[in-house]
Order: sequence, then C-alpha cells, then structure tokens
Amino acid sequence: MKPSALTRISLRTVALGYLFVLLLLPLIIILWRTFENGIGAFIESITTPAAQSAFQLSLLIVAIVVPVNVVFGVVTAIALVRGRFPGRNLVQGIVDLPFAVSPVVVGVALILFWGAGGWLGGIENLGLKVIFNLPGMVIATIFVTLPFVVREVEPVLHEIGDDQEQAAATLGASRWQTFWRITLPAIRWGLTYGVVLTVARALGEFGAVIMVSSALPGQSLTLTLLVHGRYINDHNSFGAYCAATLLMGMALVVLLLMTLLERKRGAK
Repeated sequence: MKPSALTRISLRTVALGYLFVLLLLPLIIILWRTFENGIGAFIESITTPAAQSAFQLSLLIVAIVVPVNVVFGVVTAIALVRGRFPGRNLVQGIVDLPFAVSPVVVGVALILFWGAGGWLGGIENLGLKVIFNLPGMVIATIFVTLPFVVREVEPVLHEIGDDQEQAAATLGASRWQTFWRITLPAIRWGLTYGVVLTVARALGEFGAVIMVSSALPGQSLTLTLLVHGRYINDHNSFGAYCAATLLMGMALVVLLLMTLLERKRGAK
C-alpha cells in the first residue's frame, strides 16, 4: 500500500525535526558560542600551548594507530576469509568485542593489566610506563578501533573470491607477490574506507583514553580530553567550545573523505 502524500510529508518532517533537535541544533549552538567573540578569540584559544599539544598528541596517536590497524586488520581479515582453523568463530567474536564493550571498561581492564600491581605492571621497573602515559592511550585506541579495517576488508575478500590468487600461485608467484599485485589492489577501497573510519574513531575516542591518561597538558592530553578538562575542571566554557569546534572541523574533513570514498567504491 502506497502511503499518501500527507503521510510522506509527516514522516519526513518528523525525521528532519528529530535530526535537527538531536544533531544540528547542538552543533549550531556550539558554533555560535565559539564565534560570538570573533574569529580572533577562537584562534587565540586553539593556539595556546595546551591546545597545540593536545592537537599534536591526537594526530600522533592516529599516526600510530592507523598503521597498526592496517597491518593487523588486513592479516586478520585474510585469515578469517581464506583460512579454516580451530577457534575461527572465537576470533570473529573478539574482533567485534569493541562494539559490545564500553570503552570505560576497556580502560579499567588496561589498568588492571598494565598498571601498578597488574599482570604486566612490573614493566614499569624497566623504565616503560604504560598506564597514564602515551603507550596506554595508544593501546586503548587500538582496541576500540580494531574492528573497522577488518569489517571493511572482509566482505570485499568474500566478494572477489580467491580464483585470481590461485591462478597467480599456479603461475609461480610468491605469497607476497600475490598479495601486492592481486589482493591489495582488489581491497584498496574497502581498506581505505576502513582507515578513514579508524581515523574518525581514534580522533573522537574519550572513554577508554581518559581512564589511562593523566590528562596533563603537554604529556597525555588529547583534544577530547582538552574539551572535558576546560569545561569540567577549568570551568572555561569558551575554551571548551573552541576545542570542540576544532575537533568538529577535523571530523567534518573525515566525513567528507568518507562520502567521497563511498561514491568511488559504489562506482566500482
């Protein structure tokens, strides 16, 4: 039964109103509060030493997390699609674990594992401090971003099959040559989309990172923690809005990349 014109208009109005109130209106308020004192005040707020350090640390974490997730994500996806081994279903479940477990729980688990008195807490005696330092923040971010590359590459591998890979092996190509010349070109768009999702998630991660970070400016303060610290601890609402706007701008760039990649992938 085809809905009437009135019904369609009503549904669209409700959907658009819901999105406006839930998403657009808060963003508009943040932008208005950010630029109500002029763009000069905004630039001054995001160029403080603490803000610059937070921005650089966020990019550093992304720069570490993305290559790690690319390598292990592609390897895991190939193993799950091409391999048949005991515990395969268990690995599938572990890959999806970050979707089900709260990031705060992840942070607590890392503290129990790597912190003082934890199973591997003795590593601090060797001069490597994990918890409340950069390594802990990186590990927490890797965990929460683990599924994205795997889940974007896996369906592509299913779709292309392994006929070309077997043909290359029959012609004498090594596994590395087969991967570099056959598999990688075939999965490039899925892999790229997974990388973009990983970047977006890594930039916006808060729950797991705040549990394993000291949140000290210049040491372990990311942009998300800067927004929290300015708003809650320093009662600097304007500074928090400016940091949130900077983070939102980075997220917008990632969103545009996702849209372009989705169109390219759909055209293939």
